[in-house]
Amino acid sequence: MTPDLILINADIRTMDPLKPRVEALAARNGRVMALGLTAEIRALAGKTTRVIDAGGRLVLPGFQDTHIHMQDGGMNGALNVDLAHIRTIPDLQAALADFAKKNPKRLWLNGHGWYSGIFGEHNLTREVIDAVIPDRPSMLFSSDYHSAAINSKACALIGLDAGVKDPENGYFSRDTKGVPTGLVHEKAIDWVRDRMPEIPDSDWEDGVRYGQALCNRHGFTGVLDALVTDRHLRIYRAVEKSTGLTVRVASTALVEPTDTVEAALERIEGFRRDFASDMLKVHSAKFFLDGVLENRTAAMIEDYHDAQGGNFPVMFGENHLRELFIAFDRARFQIHCHVIGDKAVRAGLDALEAARDVNGAWPSLHQLAHVQVVDPDDIPRFAKLGVMPNIQPLWARSEASVTEIAVPIAGPKARWIYPFRSLIDAGATCAMSSDWSVTTLNPFPIMQTAITRQPPEMGRDHPVFLPEERMTLDECIKGYTVNAAAAAWRSADTGSLEQGKYADLIILDRDLFAIDPYEIAGTQVMLTLLGGKEVHRHSEFKG
Repeated sequence: MTPDLILINADIRTMDPLKPRVEALAARNGRVMALGLTAEIRALAGKTTRVIDAGGRLVLPGFQDTHIHMQDGGMNGALNVDLAHIRTIPDLQAALADFAKKNPKRLWLNGHGWYSGIFGEHNLTREVIDAVIPDRPSMLFSSDYHSAAINSKACALIGLDAGVKDPENGYFSRDTKGVPTGLVHEKAIDWVRDRMPEIPDSDWEDGVRYGQALCNRHGFTGVLDALVTDRHLRIYRAVEKSTGLTVRVASTALVEPTDTVEAALERIEGFRRDFASDMLKVHSAKFFLDGVLENRTAAMIEDYHDAQGGNFPVMFGENHLRELFIAFDRARFQIHCHVIGDKAVRAGLDALEAARDVNGAWPSLHQLAHVQVVDPDDIPRFAKLGVMPNIQPLWARSEASVTEIAVPIAGPKARWIYPFRSLIDAGATCAMSSDWSVTTLNPFPIMQTAITRQPPEMGRDHPVFLPEERMTLDECIKGYTVNAAAAAWRSADTGSLEQGKYADLIILDRDLFAIDPYEIAGTQVMLTLLGGKEVHRHSEFKG
């Protein structure tokens, strides 16, 4: 058979241990049909075969981000003001004022990305936003989306005043008289959003297109949307049927603490039945077991060690969580948990162990995502239980949210913040991810941080955060390819470049294996192919 596509003059790292490195690849009908030397693959070409000359560049399997919020982050990126690089109140106000001026017809002026290491209860109030947006409601999400700030106009429209009680698993920041200051946290965010105007489907669809284009530009051919509801699935399917999806979307459907076992299982079994294509599927259930350290909603085994003290409970009751995990594990769903504090990590492991004891072992690769603080006694349990840490290494560095917030709260447990090396050495298999749009989607600064435990923009002289927890380049690439494919239950078709698998691949502008680790962050993706079809091309690539 004649291939549709051949790729020649390449340094292809296949991630297949039986044939780890080849020069060329041929594909037909979106799948790899042959790998080998440039001369032998070139000889397969017919008159209509497309030939791509990689010019000796490094080629890898398409990356997969297995914890991302592509639809929600894409909508915010496409339509709302980005505050990610703002570091002072005057600059924040200037950005809001400029956004308001450029969008005179917007009913709500929303934003995202303010950094909780700088902004918070001490300096971000409704009055700060009122000063530049007094006449229209505004809601500004923090970078981690576990907190938000709203102005006085928004408070008035939704009825938020001193008489409103805090919802379960959330709270409103208040002044000394009990009046909400404008900061809202965790489930209090949902209380606000439930009272806002509904966002039209067209905006969400634009968000998917924005998000998947960004994914393709950074070399991603697959994602796992880490929180989907019926709205997310409806929108993804609409885009799939209209302009098409350019990344393979696996997804994990949200289970709430208020769900009964029967209702949650029925709902998500329906999602799995109705969304099961190569481009869009539901394979797992998502549980938030706690919040984040920055707004003091992380669940810790010991009370917070900083001056303020306190703690926060696991968001599910112990028996309820165990029953849910047993039921979803029995139904052969993967379980995907948000865990930040070491108590949340332990609660997740305990419930997963209970499910394994009842149902037996199977290759589920249940995942605990984030694992910011892990008790050392729990580190060996990941491998023992077959649980996969889903990690975001960009956060493992010396910066304010870690050194000024997480370390004081964790106290003696600060030694076990983002313990990636320890988890790997104890036998755990890690999937790499970004949690975009919480932080950058770009995998190369994330990989550099995993290897150096330093912020890429600060260079090699910046203090290293727990250097004993550094990862290797090989581990990072596996975390974005073969391990990520396994995490998303796509190993049969993706994650490596082997005969019969999809021709999902990327061409890079530099050889990651030959450069200084401090040069990794600047890597550019020159070409991204999804099933042999071009979904991104860098302007400088002429192959």
